[in-house]
Amino acid sequence: MSKNLTKRDIVLDIYDKTSFPQKEVRETVQLTLDAIAQALSEGRNVELRNFGVFEVQIRKARIGRNPNKPETDVVIPKRAVIKFKAGKELKAQLAELDLDADEA
Repeated sequence: MSKNLTKRDIVLDIYDKTSFPQKEVRETVQLTLDAIAQALSEGRNVELRNFGVFEVQIRKARIGRNPNKPETDVVIPKRAVIKFKAGKELKAQLAELDLDADEA
């Protein structure tokens, strides 16, 4: 599989497709990510049409096991997690993904 997409890759891609200065693109991308992070940290879901939804879910506290000391119980505290649900258009694009190419 190809390398991960980074924030810098996103900035350069937008810069190449627009006439905006790279600094402005970088600031806009960062402000967008900051707005998403702020909403999630406030417990709000983020819905991006045609892309997907970031949902804040609360995981209950539970008892776990330490793999190195299985006889010892470990309390895993209640916590918030973020779950992503792909939108219809993104799911359609994923359906066209060449899965055999990833194994090579």
